[in-house]
Amino acid sequence: MDHIDRVLLARLQQDATQSYAALGQAAGLSAGAAHERVRKLRERGVIRRTAADVDPAAVGSAVLAYVMVDSTSWMGDSADAFAALPEILEAHVIAGSASVLVKVRTAGTEQLQDVLRRIYAIDGVSGTQATVVLETFFERPVSPLIED
Repeated sequence: MDHIDRVLLARLQQDATQSYAALGQAAGLSAGAAHERVRKLRERGVIRRTAADVDPAAVGSAVLAYVMVDSTSWMGDSADAFAALPEILEAHVIAGSASVLVKVRTAGTEQLQDVLRRIYAIDGVSGTQATVVLETFFERPVSPLIED
């Protein structure tokens, strides 16, 4: 991946609806060349999907919590069980005192409690520790402009 690809990715992360002409201008390419570069980034799996950034509170998911999941066994084979809970936005096998870290969005604390009950029902889960987010200062995507 070169600097031009990184510029295209950064611009697409800011606004994925901009034209190939605008992308090309930002990267010093023609619209056709920008289109071809973006197509190749999709083919290689660098661009995994294009999505709308939706305000969670506006769609009834104002409560954000991170849940550390303790287990009695290896949880690496439990991805499908976690994915079956639609309130879980992310699930990560982690190193440390817990086995899995999940990001959960619900309408309220009652729904969060229900999600915790359903997490407990997953085979091997022995406990949870939930941390409710009071305020988010910022969230940012991975910066494609930072190079090693």
